Amino acid sequence: MSRVIDTLIIHCADTPNGRHFTADDIDDWHAERGWRRDEGARLRYHPEHQSIGYHWVIAVTGEIQPGRHTDEIGSHAYGHNDRSIGICMIGKDRFTPAQWAALKTMVVRFQIQTAPPAVIGHRDVSPGKTCPGFDVAAWLAADMTPSPGHILETP
Repeated sequence: MSRVIDTLIIHCADTPNGRHFTADDIDDWHAERGWRRDEGARLRYHPEHQSIGYHWVIAVTGEIQPGRHTDEIGSHAYGHNDRSIGICMIGKDRFTPAQWAALKTMVVRFQIQTAPPAVIGHRDVSPGKTCPGFDVAAWLAADMTPSPGHILETP
């Protein structure tokens, strides 16, 4: 990574829990909002994504789908994009065991690759937001084990 990353910001897509959506869907939604990626960055990494603001999307199946390259500044948490990575989980407040496992894997990977980053929820930097639908600090304190009320059995 060529830019300094000191924060991982966890988001949710605010979609119905268990419904299948993809990074392509999010790219379409962000395009509708008028977001655009830097043309040079887009051409170098996933040129099919014109607008997606997140770096990674975790599908209901647990598949980790790429959005923006980690060297590209995201568009996911106003005022915090330049030094952060945005990870979006498909759903609203209950996620499949596969999604939880993928999120844990990603957080551990970034903790190994970089100086340990802060790991927070979008709501921790944007007052009034409920995203990602769970308390990230509590999840971390529980050794990245989700509370039962936030687990959705595989649909």
